[in-house]
Amino acid sequence: MSKTPLQNAPFLSLNNIHKHFGGVRALRGVDLTIEQGKAYHLLGENGCGKSTVIKIMSGAHDPTEGVINLDGERLNRLTPMSALEAGIETVYQDLSLLPNLTVAENVALGEQLVAGKGRLLRLLNKQKIKQTAIDALQKVGLEADESLLGQVIADLPLAVRQRVAIARAIAAEARLVIMDEPTTSLTRHEVEVLIEVVGRLLDNNVAVLFVTHKLEESYRIGGDAIVFRDGLCVAQGALENYTRLQLAELMTGRSIEAVRYRTGKPKGTVLLEATELGSGHGFHNISFNIQHGEIVGVTGLSDSGRNELAMALAGHVPIQQGVLTLEGEDVRISSPEDAIKYGIGYVPEDRLSEGLFIEKSIYENEIPLILDRISGSFGLLDDKKGRAAAGEISAEMKLNTTNLDLPVSALSGGNQQRVLIGRWLSINPRLLILHGPTVGVDVGSKETIFHAIQEMAERGIGLLIISDDLPELLQNCDRILVMHSGCIVENFNAEEVSDDRIYKSMLASSLEVSE
Repeated sequence: MSKTPLQNAPFLSLNNIHKHFGGVRALRGVDLTIEQGKAYHLLGENGCGKSTVIKIMSGAHDPTEGVINLDGERLNRLTPMSALEAGIETVYQDLSLLPNLTVAENVALGEQLVAGKGRLLRLLNKQKIKQTAIDALQKVGLEADESLLGQVIADLPLAVRQRVAIARAIAAEARLVIMDEPTTSLTRHEVEVLIEVVGRLLDNNVAVLFVTHKLEESYRIGGDAIVFRDGLCVAQGALENYTRLQLAELMTGRSIEAVRYRTGKPKGTVLLEATELGSGHGFHNISFNIQHGEIVGVTGLSDSGRNELAMALAGHVPIQQGVLTLEGEDVRISSPEDAIKYGIGYVPEDRLSEGLFIEKSIYENEIPLILDRISGSFGLLDDKKGRAAAGEISAEMKLNTTNLDLPVSALSGGNQQRVLIGRWLSINPRLLILHGPTVGVDVGSKETIFHAIQEMAERGIGLLIISDDLPELLQNCDRILVMHSGCIVENFNAEEVSDDRIYKSMLASSLEVSE
């Protein structure tokens, strides 16, 4: 690794960076600059090169050509260890936590690796690990008590794991913290905590680079936008100089209007009726209905019971009280198989670990629910029928490839989500539950998914969308239900309510809201 000192250089700059993967050019001459104490927002559609460029910054990938200038030195490449030593910490979208280690051990891991020059010491200082973890966890708004410090990562909710990963970066006293979709699994309240954390990092002269699709959060934090399209950095400048529509046009290369996607109306006949539903934990006294062709949103804080309600309707959590009626027939859903039998589909929040067979092909991911339909008389899969069905699904979801043998891991987040939604469309559902349908999805793919949701409703499918993204609910839903403490506390007309009013309802107690 050659080094040539540079004078008056920013903390990090990339100059004419190219990256090729075989015949694919992921980056095509990228130039960008990072200065300490500033916030940056790396924007662009999935597949535009964002992930590749942060892996070059963090040492996970070598550039094919180009120069990295780091803290006054000219480098041909970085390694993961040299990036850590320089103070570059990355919180990837998959979090990269060690699931069998405790919270304290995960938080202190980076600090320990730097101290040991890339190797963990034979005798770890457990007291130092504990104190490091306490200090960092408190900075991300987590109560660092003994029960949390000793908790194994695999047993934690996704939102808590996300903040543990951010705490690990803070613990290593980073000079640049790269956050890949950091608010994907956070509620609006938890996002507020994260914004406060970012403010403290900036005050301490730490640079923060967000890879994000959430422009609302970017504008709140402020700083510079870095816009990628087709492997190029097409713009870098102060966020305040760009409107949302200008940024969307830079990202996609086309004009995207800010519109309410919901233009249709429910069919007027009740599809699902829930009366005083309750579970052993999570929710109680839940009553609501969904009409044929109606889109109903459900939101609330992470402990509001919204997640448990969605999973109960899909058969993953037992319903212990109340009555559930589907098209006038009382039904009992005690397993996912029951839900599928009644035509209820469920797209989970975490598509990578709960939804997709990530290393399998598009074809193999699209057909699991219809094997009986595409098998012959001896139970053997009819490959021709299967591929025809998968091809129809892919076309309906406007998948950006016709190669059904392509592994899902090779697709962008937006295309992965379309594959998963398409799988459930294969059963011709009566009700489709979408949990965070556009989490980690770029602006162009969001638009495609929103149009697909509207087309489903037009066909008479009932849709229940569980989401923290209030603009998403307002753009797509007929009604929005707000949950708090396991109860539905408000039922809003989506055309008539503001996101501020919904958020106030999310924070209020059941008594305060009902009054």
